Amino acid sequence: MSFLNGTKIAVIGGGSWATALIKILCEQNNVQIRWWLRNQKDIEHIRKYHHNPSYLSDVVLQPKKIKVFEKTTDAVKGADYVILAVPAAFIEEALQDLSVKHLQGKRIVSAIKGMIPGQNILITDWASERFGIELKDTCVIAGPCHAEEVALEKQSYLSIASTECPAAEDFAKLMTCRYVAANPLDDLYGVEYAAIMKNIIALACGITHGLGYGDNFQAVLVSNAMQEIGNLVTALDKRERNLSSSAYLGDLLVTAYSQFSRNRLFGNMIGRGYSVKVAQLEMKMIAEGYYATKSIYEINKLYHVNLPITHAVYRILYEEQAPGMVMDDLKKVLK
Repeated sequence: MSFLNGTKIAVIGGGSWATALIKILCEQNNVQIRWWLRNQKDIEHIRKYHHNPSYLSDVVLQPKKIKVFEKTTDAVKGADYVILAVPAAFIEEALQDLSVKHLQGKRIVSAIKGMIPGQNILITDWASERFGIELKDTCVIAGPCHAEEVALEKQSYLSIASTECPAAEDFAKLMTCRYVAANPLDDLYGVEYAAIMKNIIALACGITHGLGYGDNFQAVLVSNAMQEIGNLVTALDKRERNLSSSAYLGDLLVTAYSQFSRNRLFGNMIGRGYSVKVAQLEMKMIAEGYYATKSIYEINKLYHVNLPITHAVYRILYEEQAPGMVMDDLKKVLK
């Protein structure tokens, strides 16, 4: 499959990132977007007013390029690519009506920076097992790129990762426009695991900010986190990779520091004394790092990598230990 005019792209998900991706794709000529959203009221609003009322409502959508569907089976029909942009915890439910036949011959692109909770499996591996998609036909969208800045057309950078460059190169062309530069990578697993880990680190940064720690401590936290990510990714997928590139370090930095980071916001609420349940109710969007923390903690039982930051976040979120006490323990091992 090569990049051709008239490419049909199904987008599964109605949140801010799905909306931002659609905005980027609409910059291309002769691209047809088939969009599935869960919320019927949002579907009707988009059809009538051409913007998403729930997320990035200022983004004007192009009705000539976009068709909105109530059923996933209709949305993926005839699509060359299927972009998954639903929180990892809900992807199984979102795609429950699809069979292997529905996705046969299509490329799957994960825009999800999380794992299937309970199963502790990557989205790309899950899609491969569930729908018989070959890994060479799967891609991951990563990099330091918040949906809110895409909406404002701020210069942004994406990395498109796959096991083989042709798939990544083709989709990178689709995601490149005047305010987004997209580059291909052949490190599917490294990029996917790093994207999951950086959400956990952002939670830790938010917790420390909520507790009143300053920029000095956060800088130490993030630099230690990069080592933690590198150690785990290497244990899970041994290969040479430059972790200082934007797909890894850049994504970590923007998630750890940005005002738009939902994981940092969630952590900040925990640090300020909110319970996990109350923080989740207060937030309109899902913080993938909450689920990722448990998944990575459980996966690491097999690998025994030293992950002090991940362990600290796990203690706070799942063992309900006091954030201040846990961070007092953590700061003793950071260097």
